[in-house]
Amino acid sequence: MPERYSYITVDVFTDRAFAGNPLAVVTDASGLTPEQMQAIAAEFNYSESTFVLPPDDRSHTARVRIFTRQNEIPFAGHPNVGTAFVLALVAERSGRTLGSTVVFEEGAGRVPVDLIRDAEGRVTGATLTAPQPLTVGKTIPAAVVTECVGLEPTAVLTSRHEPIVASVGLPFVIAEVADNAIGAARPDTRAFSDAARRFPLENGRFSIHLYARTAGRKGQADLRARMFSPLGGTVEDPATGSANGALGALLASLEPAADAALAFDVLQGVEMGRPSLLAVSAEKRAGSIVRVRVGGRCTPVMEGVLTV
Repeated sequence: MPERYSYITVDVFTDRAFAGNPLAVVTDASGLTPEQMQAIAAEFNYSESTFVLPPDDRSHTARVRIFTRQNEIPFAGHPNVGTAFVLALVAERSGRTLGSTVVFEEGAGRVPVDLIRDAEGRVTGATLTAPQPLTVGKTIPAAVVTECVGLEPTAVLTSRHEPIVASVGLPFVIAEVADNAIGAARPDTRAFSDAARRFPLENGRFSIHLYARTAGRKGQADLRARMFSPLGGTVEDPATGSANGALGALLASLEPAADAALAFDVLQGVEMGRPSLLAVSAEKRAGSIVRVRVGGRCTPVMEGVLTV
């Protein structure tokens, strides 16, 4: 007999439906095989889908497995924010209240996620703390980045840093570009494939996260961002918490002071018609990044039952 599995979809890093980054959450995936989880993630066809399982450590909230359209990954941003929101929503509907922080077990480690509630105590979003310290890898020639995203060579800004691989749980090539150029970026899959052969990254992903400073214009976020991962099945992502967390950690590490704290808002997904707003913060103590956080609002969209 087929088994039935409940799911809820949610738009993450937005306060309205049909914006932000969509996520499917299978709220109790006990009994599903990894192959079935992968097939379900491909069926949903979102950037990621999550599968909630009982934790190995009873002091934690859940074990969460994250699948893209093509493969399982150890960590991602909007899946953690959205999954925490969904579990809190399910608890509210049953008359229960989750604590202020949930803890997920994932491939990259333990991920604490703080719930955001309104004045009436209803959950409205969540903020994750990255599971790993900042790691910085190889620099990537600016010309390689511009070839991949279809920009002029002068579009990449290198005065603060060269394009560089950075991670707080999942690696990305991070590059600063001019504010007037970021909207023109168009990924070239052939160039991505060539770059991936020359500069292989963990998990076989060669993903580029572009950001631009908005010069403090009134009503704007502090940064604009776009993330491209065509080799992983995501030509462009509406909102990428793991990449923006790595960006925050990288920028904090570049601050000249041994102790520093950065906090900024990132606007992503505009070019896709799915505007997303991410609140990012990073702390540096004695020259080391000690905490990176990414959060935002969430909105439920659909729910139903899978027959497997």
